[in-house]
Order: sequence, then C-alpha cells, then structure tokens
Amino acid sequence: MGRTSTGLPGFCLSSVATRVKLPSPPPIRPKPLYREKLTVGGAKQATEGGRRIMVVVDRSPEAKAALQWALSHSVRSDDTVVLVQTVRPSCKHGKGERLQRERDPKGFELLHAMKSICRANKPEVQVETAVVEGEERGPAILEEASKQGASLLVMGQKHRSMAWRLIAAWAGNKAGGGDTVDYCVRNAACMAAAVRRKSSRGGGYLITTKRHKDFWLLA
Repeated sequence: MGRTSTGLPGFCLSSVATRVKLPSPPPIRPKPLYREKLTVGGAKQATEGGRRIMVVVDRSPEAKAALQWALSHSVRSDDTVVLVQTVRPSCKHGKGERLQRERDPKGFELLHAMKSICRANKPEVQVETAVVEGEERGPAILEEASKQGASLLVMGQKHRSMAWRLIAAWAGNKAGGGDTVDYCVRNAACMAAAVRRKSSRGGGYLITTKRHKDFWLLA
C-alpha cells in the first residue's frame, strides 16, 4: 500500500469532498401581543394588541376615582375603554344615544363628561359608551361585560363599616342581595376590580379583587 502526501496509508488529499445541503430553518413569525375570543354570546371581540376594559360609571366620586385609576394604572394605548351606565328598565323600546338623551339628559351628560376625562388622560385610547337596563344592577353589569368581551371590569367602591361588610359578604353571592360591587367581583367571568381612594387627601388606592381584599396601591 502506497503512502499519500499526508504520510498516512489509504488517505489522499485529492479525493472529492461530498457536499451535504442542509434544510433552511423555518422563518420566525412574531406572535400577536394579545388575542381573545368570546365564548359566551359576545357581541364584540378583542383585536390583536388591545383589550376591552369596562368601567361602570355613575355620579359618585368613587366612580370617577375608579376611572382615573384605570386610566393611570391599567389602560394601555392600544386598549378600548367601555364606559357603562346602568338604568332602570323603561316602557320605551329602542336603544342608542338618542333614547338615552331623551330619557335621562343628565345621564347622557355624565357619560360625555367621563368620556372627556378619558380623552384628556389617554387621547390615543378608543372610548365607547353604553347604557344598560336592568332591575338588578349586578347581573346586568356582568351580562354586559360578557357581551362586550371585557378583559377587565372596574368599579368604584364606597367605604363601608365592618358590620356592613359582614352582612354584604353573607348576601354577596345572591343576585339581589349584598353590595353590587362585591357581587360583581365575586361572580365576574373576567378580572374584576373594586377601587376606592384610601382617603380624601390621596394616599393611593385600595383595590379589591376576588383574591385580594383592600390591597393598597400607592398612586
């Protein structure tokens, strides 16, 4: 057996190398930031990159504080804020802004004022308004949250005494008993937060969810 230029028997540098073609790696596709599909008779669906955050409004200072908390601590630029007001059922039929203006002009002005707060704090955010009829506010709010495809439900909560809270907790799982806000927090299919200021002078917010009670969040 002869020797090659390598000095090793049986190996030659002049042999032809075999080329192996490797498959190209699959392209990397970016994932959407957010996607949510309704599963229970929802009328609307969240789009990629944004959530629907529903805020229950009324004339109380607690509702205004809850909206301000949502805008400063929860709402992102690609979200949609849905302002919802609850009213008693009327014998009139029909829906929409015109009916609301005829039935309750002050209520229409309230929604407009709350919408202006959203525009002033988050001008890039989409804002929608809705008026919901219902004999019982709690079930009406939760039904609307389901229809809207809400990812987060925000409500203002008043300060209550300990005795009142014990009574409300006992009746909280009943549609017609207890506090409306507590009922919604306990039974909402989505994340629900009850918000109130720690004091009239500021000092942050107290947040109540299904898992946390009066969690202090510094403003």
